[in-house]
Amino acid sequence: MTRTVQALAYSRPSVLASSRAGRSLGLETAGGSTPHGAEAHPRFFSGFLASPHIAARGLLAVADVAAARYYQRTLLSSLDPVVTGNGDRLRFESFSGCCGVYARLDVLSEGLEGVETGHGTTNVDVNDPLREALSRMGGDEPLHLRVGPQEMAVTTTDGAIVEKKVPLPDRWLRGFAEAQVASAAFDLRAELPAADAVRFLRSLPASSGAAARGARWVVPAGRTLRPTTRPVPGAVCLPGPQRLTALQRVLRYASALRVYGPVADGAAAASAWEVVLPGMRLTLTLSPDASRGFSGEGGVLEALATDDAAADAELVSVLLAWEPRIEPDRLAEQAGLPVERVRAALVRLGTAGRVGYDLADAAYFHRELPYDADRAERHNPRLVAARRLAREGAVVLDGEVAAVRSGDRRYQVRERPGALSCTCQWWADYRGRRGPCKHALAVRMVRRGAAVAGGAR
Repeated sequence: MTRTVQALAYSRPSVLASSRAGRSLGLETAGGSTPHGAEAHPRFFSGFLASPHIAARGLLAVADVAAARYYQRTLLSSLDPVVTGNGDRLRFESFSGCCGVYARLDVLSEGLEGVETGHGTTNVDVNDPLREALSRMGGDEPLHLRVGPQEMAVTTTDGAIVEKKVPLPDRWLRGFAEAQVASAAFDLRAELPAADAVRFLRSLPASSGAAARGARWVVPAGRTLRPTTRPVPGAVCLPGPQRLTALQRVLRYASALRVYGPVADGAAAASAWEVVLPGMRLTLTLSPDASRGFSGEGGVLEALATDDAAADAELVSVLLAWEPRIEPDRLAEQAGLPVERVRAALVRLGTAGRVGYDLADAAYFHRELPYDADRAERHNPRLVAARRLAREGAVVLDGEVAAVRSGDRRYQVRERPGALSCTCQWWADYRGRRGPCKHALAVRMVRRGAAVAGGAR
């Protein structure tokens, strides 16, 4: 696994403080992106939380996921959450160390009482003393929230910069993109009222023992979800139910539980579980299996393999303005492109961490992850291998069939409705459910190159 070290520099540690003026939660920011360019310590918000205790629990849930590994638990993992200001809300995001769980807390405009939220994305310091202080916080005494430094804090810091150095695996970065692509294909499958949601979630196994292993399925039944042994029509996959443990932080404040997923086709699938809170939403998106991180799902590969998507992404990126809701139809009109190409461009931008997907709004949103997320594309194993095969002339086209030479073996890639099939082991194992194999990707690249060359003559 390719890793680099990410250095996060804060002007001081985040802290929950009390004084005669009341309580104040100061979340310190590291380097990030804003409409004015890169800033060392951007400031996004200064005001009050409408439901401070609930917001604290939600932030702890996001931090829980950032510090967790739900597979190979003996390995350490911790990365400070990412915060995005979208003008009318704050979004706190994290990914588990095993790349299998994506968490996001959306604090909406009705959950914030203060000046307009700023625009931009950065990491926020969530240290152990802060976690302990947040977990002890009770009642609804007013809480002032500050995301970013106090005025002039950057030029008048009282001490040395607080620096954290954390490993940043390439597959962790790819996971952000794959989770967004998977979510964009989900539909709302069930919505449970508060009492039934709490009852259902508390009935799930909290450990990774035998009862929690493998894919489970649930089907809407009245006001609750009923377990089923197979993916019947309307069923939703619940892979590794112990990975929903972080939701326990906020269950007592929930007004509803919304469940999202794709149409069941018999195979284990990703799903998203959204707890609706006063002025907030907490969402956990689960990969198809606890041992299977989002990074290998391959949902972004088709878009990354096209030259059109690269050029379109450059054009579309200029039109993004930190919107909380990105409408592909409007972008298509502004860019003068078909909607399908705009959607492919958004997928490509997602691989660089520049857009996410909000299930409740059924819309993309703009953010700029505060690290070199382009590295995820450069180091994607299947994409790198496919480009090498195409470049080395390993693909021979013959009508609807193509021959691909890879090492000492030759594979046949055939056109199928909506996809390419291959005689390799990857296709035999996954049948396109985890994206195309490297051979099919290479054929796509060569076919597009031939079509462009033919059109130029």
